[in-house]
Amino acid sequence: MPVTGVRTAAAEQLRMLAKVARMYHEQGMRQPEIAAQLNISQPRVSRLLKEATTRGIVRTVVVLPPGVHTELEEQLQQRYGLRDAVVVDTEGSNGDVIPALGAAAAVYLDATLKGGDVIGISSWSESLLAAVDAMHPKHSSVADRVVQIVGGVGSPEAQVQATRLTSRLAELTGARPVFVPSPGLVGTPAIRRALTQDDAIAAVMAQWKELTVALVGIGSLEPSPLLLRSGNAVAEADQDELRSLGAVGDVCLRFFDDHGRPVKSRLDQRVVGISSADLRTIDRRVAVAGGERKLSAIRASLLNDWVNVLITDVDTAERLVS
Repeated sequence: MPVTGVRTAAAEQLRMLAKVARMYHEQGMRQPEIAAQLNISQPRVSRLLKEATTRGIVRTVVVLPPGVHTELEEQLQQRYGLRDAVVVDTEGSNGDVIPALGAAAAVYLDATLKGGDVIGISSWSESLLAAVDAMHPKHSSVADRVVQIVGGVGSPEAQVQATRLTSRLAELTGARPVFVPSPGLVGTPAIRRALTQDDAIAAVMAQWKELTVALVGIGSLEPSPLLLRSGNAVAEADQDELRSLGAVGDVCLRFFDDHGRPVKSRLDQRVVGISSADLRTIDRRVAVAGGERKLSAIRASLLNDWVNVLITDVDTAERLVS
């Protein structure tokens, strides 16, 4: 065949690709209609559409609706090796990101909890309290147990908050609540050793090995108002020691430095709660945290795999990937 013939055939093929692509994507015609109008087979229409995409004649562009930050979520996942990320707008919040984070966490949990999950939950997180308050009851059980992973008994007010968090999540998910009958932070390592030898507490600790999901907050070195009210707040002397060791934040009262490395302090020996090593064995570790005050702590926790799912606000997410 002469060269001009080859070029004519190639041009005709391109013309057919463009024609079929426009009929399908721009005019909204179905493949059988295109086949009938052009007097070609439907399988050929399908092949032409695929080739049009391969050659770049058809390019798919996803336009994100307002308030959806999929691209930023993907950047977080790639940057920190996360399993998932959820980024939410907090416009009009006057700096209080907790309600928006709680609502986003409620939606995430509603979509991802499956039957048989054993959920571990931290006692001291305002974001988790907001999430549980925003959740709707499931029509069938999506979890077997909801287990506290750090002690919850402090002041009477704090005991009510911790119990409500665990019991309400259990009620919403059709699970059985399991409480830690102990303070999260005790006075001496000897008291902690004695408590953890108690049969009731030991039985709860054994269940930490069975967790499939952990729901945690991320704390900064400065205690949150909730922790201050709890009776489990970190004393000034302990804060000074943690600061001297380079601590920037914590998960379940387990403190870490700006690289996410666990900080070995005297306080660590007084915590009645899951260890950092046991926490990291849990398949899905979901943190609900945001706001400028916690930025350094959130970044550090991501750097060393304390959590693998992050639910945060858009300003924090942008700083984490910048």
